[in-house]
This record gives sequence, C-alpha cells and structure tokens, in this order.
Amino acid sequence: MDKFLEMQVFTAVVDAGSFVGASDALEMSKPAVSRYVAELESRLGVRMLNRTTRKLSLTEEGEVFYARSKELLDQVAEVEGEITARRGEAEGQLKITAPLSFGLLFLAPLWAPFMTRHPKVRLDVTLSDRVADLVDEGFDLAVRIARLPSSSLVSRKLATTRVILCASPAYLKRRGQPKTPADLAQHDIASYSLLSMGETWEFDGPEGRVVVPISPRMRSNNGDTCRAIALEHGGIVLQPSFLVGGDLRAGTLVEVLPEYRSISLDVFAVYPSRKFVSPKVRLLIDYLAEAFRSPPWAVD
Repeated sequence: MDKFLEMQVFTAVVDAGSFVGASDALEMSKPAVSRYVAELESRLGVRMLNRTTRKLSLTEEGEVFYARSKELLDQVAEVEGEITARRGEAEGQLKITAPLSFGLLFLAPLWAPFMTRHPKVRLDVTLSDRVADLVDEGFDLAVRIARLPSSSLVSRKLATTRVILCASPAYLKRRGQPKTPADLAQHDIASYSLLSMGETWEFDGPEGRVVVPISPRMRSNNGDTCRAIALEHGGIVLQPSFLVGGDLRAGTLVEVLPEYRSISLDVFAVYPSRKFVSPKVRLLIDYLAEAFRSPPWAVD
C-alpha cells in the first residue's frame, strides 16, 4: 500500500468530514477511500476515526497522524511549487502592495519587464505607506522597508537603504552647520511622521550611540514632501538613501553630520506563509532580489 496515498486519503476524509466528500475531492470511489483508511488503521494497529451514522471524529492517535500528515503534504506541495516556479510557469493575478515613494521610483520600472517575461501574469499594484494586512486584504506580496521584518509573516531581504541626515547647501549657509546632533534643536526640521524612531532620532557617532529629541517645524507622512522641503532650502531632513541618494550625488543636498550615522533600513519582500507559495509569487520575489542585488540608490 502506498503510504503517501494513505496520508492523502486520510487527510481528505478528515477535511471533508465524510468518506463521500473525500471520494468527490479525490475523484476516487467511496469503497476505495474506505479501504485505504481501513488498511491504514490495520497497518498501524490503532483506530484513527470514530465513525457514527451522522459524523466522523478523530481519535487521539488520529489527531496526531492528521497533524503530521498535513505538515508533510504541505511540504511536498511547497517543493513541487518551487520546482514549477523554476520552470518559469506562472499565471494569474498577483496582488502587490508597496510604499508610495519607493514604488514609484524603483518598482514601477520593473513591472513591464516582469509581465513581458511572464505573459500569463496580471498585476494589481497598490502604493501606500499604510501597512496593509496581507491576509485580510488578499495581498500576495508586500514590499516593506523596515528595521526588522514582521514576526507573523515570512520575508526575504532584498536590499538595504541608509537613513541620512541632509539639507541643501543654501540652507546650511544661511543657518550654519550643526556640530553635534544636539544642535538640531536650533534648526528647522522636516520630519517624516511614519519613521519608526518617531521624534527621537538616534545616531552612532565617534563616542557611541546618541539619541536626541526633535521638535519638527513641519511633519508629513510622505517622504517626498520632506525631500521637497529640503530641496527648497526649508530645513534638515532624515530620509532614506533611496529617496535622497540622487540629490546627494548631484550636490543639491549634502549630508549633515556625516560622522554621526543614523539607522539603516532593510527592503523586504513579505508574504503570508511558506506553505503553498505559488510559482508567480516565488518568481516575483526572485525577480526583485535580482533587480536590487546592486541597489541603484547606494551613496557609499
């Protein structure tokens, strides 16, 4: 008797709640389903199911066998999905969420090549700095930028971006260069309100960790708005290199207090579960990982 098929039949009976339901799900005759379960119980020497005329219920041994069988079957399905993904077979809709600025700057140019490579895939892309609930809102994948991945989801690191203190040369000429992080209290600050540090900024300097409270003259939940303030000589900002890297290279912004480095953030591909990762999701994650192997926003 095929032990793997025994597990498939047994879990199908439990999931369906009946032999008839399992028969339909497996496209197998009811006598064959009953035979597989009976021979499984005979081989193991224990009763796995309590049977009445109205319902089936698991015995204690049946509960253990069901749980482990589901785990093994899920792992087999995951491996098969990975092999299918490696063959490049992906189709159907991919629902994706990503941060607004990062999505416009670095993800938008990637979608057309991905669809060209996988013509059976349809994309539904939502850009928002709000952290969406992937399961409740039906997202297949999220791109998130954070210090640590969510413990309740599965993630793969794609890249890193450094958060940089910067301002325009004209602002610094007018207001003067800060000498230490404490001097930021004397400057106009445009603060990104969704930054994980909030309004207590931290830096690693020559003498170790420095934490300073800030009192922003302006707050925004959009990093592009903060960047625009800095470019118009309106104050100092603390923004990720993916957003201000081009400005720093062009000299329209300059790093402030370069000897004091702030945090780095990781760019993650986040998805709900390791189990049953579809080929389209796996292929997209691999595609993004390759695209960001050498991040185009790096400044040092």
